[in-house]
Amino acid sequence: MALKRPSLRRVLGGILLLLLVAGAAAGYAYRNAVIWAYFQIRLPGRIVAAQGILKKDMRDDDFKVLATGLQVPWAMAFLPDGSLLVTERPGMLKRIAPDGAVIPIAGLDGTKAAGEGGLLGLAIHPHFDQNHWIYLYQTVDTPSGLRNRVVRYRLEGDALSGRTTIVQNIPAASEHDGGALAFGPDGRLYVGTGDADDGPSAQDLNSLGGKVLRVNDDASVPSGNPFDTLVWSYGHRNIEGLAWDGKGRLWATEHGRSGLQTGFDELNLIEGGVNYGWPTVEGDETNDGMRKAAVHSGPTEPWAPAGLASFDQSLFFGGLRGEALYQAQTGASPIQVLAHFESDFGRIRAVAVGPDRQIYLSTSNTDGRGLPRPGDDRIVRVSPRKFQ
Repeated sequence: MALKRPSLRRVLGGILLLLLVAGAAAGYAYRNAVIWAYFQIRLPGRIVAAQGILKKDMRDDDFKVLATGLQVPWAMAFLPDGSLLVTERPGMLKRIAPDGAVIPIAGLDGTKAAGEGGLLGLAIHPHFDQNHWIYLYQTVDTPSGLRNRVVRYRLEGDALSGRTTIVQNIPAASEHDGGALAFGPDGRLYVGTGDADDGPSAQDLNSLGGKVLRVNDDASVPSGNPFDTLVWSYGHRNIEGLAWDGKGRLWATEHGRSGLQTGFDELNLIEGGVNYGWPTVEGDETNDGMRKAAVHSGPTEPWAPAGLASFDQSLFFGGLRGEALYQAQTGASPIQVLAHFESDFGRIRAVAVGPDRQIYLSTSNTDGRGLPRPGDDRIVRVSPRKFQ
């Protein structure tokens, strides 16, 4: 019997696996470049982006490109005047006016963009009309190495002033920097951090890594925090999205394991004092005193979930690795997760709901892991009619 010749794709995939093993001790960029190339070969349908093809017809009235040419837009938040603030991971803050003009915000410095770190989360104070405060999650270089911090600025016109440090010494690394910021209905600021590639730190209540933090707007510890510290919940790997649903419940997107065993990305219902298990449990595993995810992606179909927003009876979150906008129907039991626009926009990171009740999303194709298309990165407004 004649032997079947292996396909070129299979041979190339095998070579890349050997390169990954040979370079296991190499740096972040090498390892992830090989992993990315492996999956592009093994999953050729994703390579449509390399041809600069945007499959979604932008002439559709349900879609509007609001801005183009951005550099890894990481978080978005609306100001009271209807304009949109956007952080860019390399360290820039932009304002997008209602007419589409993109305006740089002056006065921000100190960002150290390294791997997944840089200028990340953004939150607008609930009383911005009175105090003009905004909050930013930022990676910085310190004498002790990289750290993440939360800072508060006063935004007037298109300039920042009066920097105040709200939280400092959050662990940082080239991976798993967290970065989510959101004000809750209680007026407190919630912060989602990552384990900075140190899994056991997520279980250490003396570390700010792998946690959801709850802090007053003036940097003090709120009364009612379960451990009399900033820690609200723990046992998290890497939180990039926080949002409250219509019932006042806090949810978080969380990255699961990565590399060749990628999977078990999570959507978690967050409660104070609860241990969410990383790195001890994942998926449907259980352990005394640890809570499993409300829903997860399973072991073979990763989401790499990012920004999170609540709209009506659903939560919407960006999928980086999944290259989709995910809709979690939290009113269903079990929770149903639907994928929209798969591969249409490439990697999707930030998600926000505007004052016009439209859904806004940002692409993340210029972050070193995607395949940029003409105009990337971009912000797109989507009508909720697409999800009915």
